[in-house]
Amino acid sequence: MNRPELIRTPTGKPLAEVTMAAVVAGDLTNEDLRISAETLQLQGEISDAAGRPQLANNMRRAAEMTAIPDAEVLEIYNALRPRASSRERLDAIADRLESHYSAPVNAALVREAAQVYAARNLLAREED
Repeated sequence: MNRPELIRTPTGKPLAEVTMAAVVAGDLTNEDLRISAETLQLQGEISDAAGRPQLANNMRRAAEMTAIPDAEVLEIYNALRPRASSRERLDAIADRLESHYSAPVNAALVREAAQVYAARNLLAREED
């Protein structure tokens, strides 16, 4: 699919307005240079249509993550390291992703990690 008219910045500007001239003129902000959740969702649909379901799921997770502050993304990333978190902490993160950020795909990933870590003895111990 080659439809650049469907792509917009998070502030709503069409892709055609993201030019070097607009940068020099000061017409773009940092937010205009970030990818939007809608663009990532479109990339997920394209990946699904191309028979690449894992890439499509990655795009859906990325789309959800655009609503999560960068500092919290980093905190979640660190919590997902082996032996860094208890099952309770990972469950709380998943619950927050779902309830606060409407991010069920990311919540499912955290829950899956918690299950795998439990099975492989990679959860933090209570005394840690």
